[in-house]
Amino acid sequence: MAAAGDPRRGRLVAIAPAPSNGDGSALRDTAQPAMPYTCQPCSRRKVKCDKATPVCSSCRKGRLECSYRAPQPRWRKRKLDDDDLEKKVARYEHILRQHGLLDDTDTSTSIREAPPSEPVSGQRNRPEEPRTGRLLAGNGRSRYIESRFWHNFGDHEMQGVLDGEEDDQAGVGGSYSIPDPLTRAFLGSQQNLLHYHPTHTTAMALWQIHIENVEPLCKILHIPSTAMMLDRASQDPGNMSRADECLLFAIYHFAVFSMTEEECMKQVGTSRAILIERYHFATRQALVNASFLKTSEMPVLQALVLFLLPCRFSYDSQTYWILTGVAVRIAQQMGLHRDGETLGLPPFEVQMRRRVYYQLLPLDGNASVMSGTVMPITPDAWNTKPPLNINDEQIWPGMTSTPKEQTGATELIFCLSRAYIGKYLAKSGKSDGGEPKDYHEAELAISQAESDVEEKYIRYCDVTNPLHFLAMCSVRSGITAMRLFLLLPKFRNGTATVEESRNMLQLAQKLLDNDAAARANAGLRKYQWHIRPFFLWGTWDSLVFVLTRLWRSCDMLSPSEIDVAWAKVEQVYRNHDELLESKRALYVALGRLALKAWDSHPPSGVLVEEPVFIATLRSVQKVGSRGREEVISTVGQSSANGMNTGQTSLASFSKDLEFGLGDDFNLDGTDWAFWDQLMQN
Repeated sequence: MAAAGDPRRGRLVAIAPAPSNGDGSALRDTAQPAMPYTCQPCSRRKVKCDKATPVCSSCRKGRLECSYRAPQPRWRKRKLDDDDLEKKVARYEHILRQHGLLDDTDTSTSIREAPPSEPVSGQRNRPEEPRTGRLLAGNGRSRYIESRFWHNFGDHEMQGVLDGEEDDQAGVGGSYSIPDPLTRAFLGSQQNLLHYHPTHTTAMALWQIHIENVEPLCKILHIPSTAMMLDRASQDPGNMSRADECLLFAIYHFAVFSMTEEECMKQVGTSRAILIERYHFATRQALVNASFLKTSEMPVLQALVLFLLPCRFSYDSQTYWILTGVAVRIAQQMGLHRDGETLGLPPFEVQMRRRVYYQLLPLDGNASVMSGTVMPITPDAWNTKPPLNINDEQIWPGMTSTPKEQTGATELIFCLSRAYIGKYLAKSGKSDGGEPKDYHEAELAISQAESDVEEKYIRYCDVTNPLHFLAMCSVRSGITAMRLFLLLPKFRNGTATVEESRNMLQLAQKLLDNDAAARANAGLRKYQWHIRPFFLWGTWDSLVFVLTRLWRSCDMLSPSEIDVAWAKVEQVYRNHDELLESKRALYVALGRLALKAWDSHPPSGVLVEEPVFIATLRSVQKVGSRGREEVISTVGQSSANGMNTGQTSLASFSKDLEFGLGDDFNLDGTDWAFWDQLMQN
């Protein structure tokens, strides 16, 4: 029998029955004290044990083998140390600041800890599991660490994350590195791009075009510091860093994209198509050379965003959505979804990080809609504040104090006003097709958004300034679109009253008028790369709604209202020749809807001949039965009789239709889910 202090006591040990007295009671060994814990049989049976040795009374009465085993030690809760207390204090301070109960200056912590909110993810963390992150920064790089696993390492080991990344990008160590599949699919292996750089004179000309045509609508660069870098690097391209090379080629590519053919020949002496192909390749290759998937450098992320903005017109929707998702993940890796002030970054870096992140939000949101998916960045997954309403001259690298925000119009007015109204539009949105529970409450929210954005930005706009005019068009179209989206579910469900239907028609026509105003403004020619497609909120829905009303609900419209509606539609087709040139299924479907509406309820009066867009659509629809040559001949004859075909390339459109919708496509029923799917894809 093992003694109580024996090392084998953790195992079950059988104890022989103890001798008993004449009355059956056991002879108690007074030398052995009672056990401090219950025996195994009593513990299993959940009965009281007197802990007697060698056999307890319960086991003796039940004739059971009594055995004792020491229980496992209890888990003791770890006491909070000073670091834990600091994290809790920082968390509570952040909550108080969010609710306006604590000023930004009233804080007792200065550590670079992010607030315990959720990361960019499709799943939300449970409330009882708050997370904090750490920002590693140095030598122009930054990496945001949020995983609890990495919190086990000290500052020295954590800094090795950035050092190791630099070694990977520079090829240090001589070890063979296998290219990641996305980079290989994106372009391939690394290549030298020295012979792709333009001359210094051409580089400075393209930079000036970028400043005028692109940067006012993006504002992710700091013009003074970028100009100095570009001037220096373009004179000695062989010695520039890989990050700067990415940014330079992205600037060249975007500048050429924003130009017309005539401007390219005048400024550079080369055709636009050749220049776009050249700099598109160079930008992609420069990103690969810089190992952009592993980057923690801001210029590389800026280059990627500048590259993706014009590429939304080049890549298919699925590929483009994947690429914008890559940009979002890189930004998350660098901690841009956490506000720089909370992370304790210098004022200049705070503003530049905010600018980039507020370009990524609409970029990825638009890509999500185009690909038919939901927006992946949920509002509660980031806490980055909007950039301050300031000009570039108010910030510079190395500044130590936060710049004072201006009241009035600045260089950021377009980006800030769009972001402001976009926040409200995302909340109201084209939700799930169901009707809102409280129309009055929703209309009050829209009116409040309109009042706020007018007070904060639009009242300072000068209508003669092209950028200000574009900001006004964008904001007011967003407000109009929200009101249209509020009523559209009733029209789709057939519950709209006559008054509501007329109101929707007026809202839709107002959106089409805003699009036409932007197209007609001569000062906006330098922004045509942005406004050539339907860039205003709700324009697609407005065109579909007007055509549907003209086709199926014209009995509620007067002849004058029908004439006005057709004038708006003709205006759209005149301004957007891509509707007649593209082979996209949405454009083909719109064309067939327009023909059905025209055949059902044309404008009032006797028509000598149909307008150009109807004649073109009708001719193209007959391609399958008559042949492309006959169609071209027919339209050519119409043109000779006085019809102006404008920029429409009918031969191209006739060919494109072969890849469009089949003959079995019909519009006998107004299926708004169908139109939503077409607009997304």
